[in-house]
Amino acid sequence: MTETRAGGPTVLRMILGRQLQALREKAGMTYEQAAEAIYSSQWTIRRMERAEGGLKPLTVKSLLMAYGVTDVREIDTFLSLSREASKPGWWHSYDDVLPSWFRVAIGLEESASLIRGYQPQVVPGLLQTKNYIQAITAASFPAATVEETQRRVELRLARQELLTRPGAPEYWVVLEETVLRRPIGGQQVMRAQLAHLTEAAARPNVAIQVIPLAAGWHPALYGMFTIFRFVGQQLPDVVYSEGLTSAYYLGKPEETARYTEALDRMCAQAVSPEHTITILRDIMKET
Repeated sequence: MTETRAGGPTVLRMILGRQLQALREKAGMTYEQAAEAIYSSQWTIRRMERAEGGLKPLTVKSLLMAYGVTDVREIDTFLSLSREASKPGWWHSYDDVLPSWFRVAIGLEESASLIRGYQPQVVPGLLQTKNYIQAITAASFPAATVEETQRRVELRLARQELLTRPGAPEYWVVLEETVLRRPIGGQQVMRAQLAHLTEAAARPNVAIQVIPLAAGWHPALYGMFTIFRFVGQQLPDVVYSEGLTSAYYLGKPEETARYTEALDRMCAQAVSPEHTITILRDIMKET
């Protein structure tokens, strides 16, 4: 088993699932045969390999033996990884206000070494001010109680801590100019948000680029997306995109490559990070 840098439970489950799949395929076993070997169902095997749900150490050990893994040290490494992968992330304490389809995204954020994204509508959650978050939340959940709204605000602010912690990931985002001009929360809130973006853009691990309105058409006018990249080769890039009530995750290299190429072209159309700071300051003067 290849060594890996410690990551959050979401990514650890993905890594373990990929490694179990590789061992099953190396052993020449189908899902049905693997399930039969441990007196389980093929859906249990499929869910484990897809990182859907927990990974019980006893089940993992049984699978390893079925796949012909006999080295005690290798088995112990797998079991240790499965125990770590089964631990709940910090965000599980917000399950009352956290959509199930977004939990994986937070887990990917926590372990990514590079986060790249495109946002055509609003300031990305990792760069929003508290007042901007409150305005967005109130508009998105008009029937929510004050407590629920506060919980959602706290969750988003907690997510933002990853950009300033030791070993923070690189964050590189492309925004439409309309994002900066949409008056969410009113004039005062937007001025503070623009000032916050200016400060964030000065951090060594944050790059913000703006696509001017005059740039015209580009490859991703259809919606937001985020690309997560991880240290090493044990987990490929993962693309995340969301709608009003759901999200999708793409991990096949041929799919993620299309998004990476599209984002690269958008970066070429956008103004530089340095010029973006000038644009932010100019719009602040107009606001």
